Amino acid sequence: MRTINQIMLAGVTSVLAAASAEAQTKSHELEVVNQLTTSAAVVNMPVTQLLNAPGNEALKAFFFTPVKEKTLQGKRIAVIAADGFEEIELTGPVWYFKQLGAKVDIVAPKFNPAPARYGLSYPEMSKTHIMAIQYLQPVGWIKFDRTADQVKVSDYDAVFIPGGAWNPDNLRYDKDVIKFIQDFNKSGKLIAAICHAPVVLASADILKGKKLTGYWNIQVDLKNAGGTVTDEPVVVDGNIITSRHPIDVADFSRAVENWLSKK
Repeated sequence: MRTINQIMLAGVTSVLAAASAEAQTKSHELEVVNQLTTSAAVVNMPVTQLLNAPGNEALKAFFFTPVKEKTLQGKRIAVIAADGFEEIELTGPVWYFKQLGAKVDIVAPKFNPAPARYGLSYPEMSKTHIMAIQYLQPVGWIKFDRTADQVKVSDYDAVFIPGGAWNPDNLRYDKDVIKFIQDFNKSGKLIAAICHAPVVLASADILKGKKLTGYWNIQVDLKNAGGTVTDEPVVVDGNIITSRHPIDVADFSRAVENWLSKK
């Protein structure tokens, strides 16, 4: 007959063996996860660095020269944006339009989290804010005012879409955003898009026969959508204004101002 000590020793040995096996499994899993994970790093481009970069003197002057006239007083502008918008392409024009007296709303798609099997987690603020990037680096969040299913063409005098590589990709798949852009275009009111944002207009199928521009690596998409593309800071064709790059923000913003102030 086995003694109590032998029974206890066998139990402990069994537990240790199980723990060892579990530790080996965890070690293996950790090793795999480490190989699937890239090193964390934070890259930040302060706005001052952009404004002080050589060649950007005109952009710096645009922001630091006081705005004296309220040329857009009473105008209403909707900024359509989602996670991954290029920071200065939203905050720059929005600042300028507000300085000119316009009422500006940031409009985002309804919060629509990915399926659980994607394994993603979202901060609580994702329900009320959208994420800014600087050249593919997440840098901050901004609160939106309305969602795309809540807005009507009659609410606004212009629609403005900032760029960012992810933002337009998120927008072009949203049925409420696309319908709003299509209805806005039918009204003849102003639609403005900068950088990667013109691909949203391509998805809305409103570029056929239009002259426009956009970020260099989407220009072929704009041509495929029926547009005539030129490499210029700003292109105005009817009710559509397009631009190429964050450095063109000043020219882009002034073009929007000029279009709206004549209406």
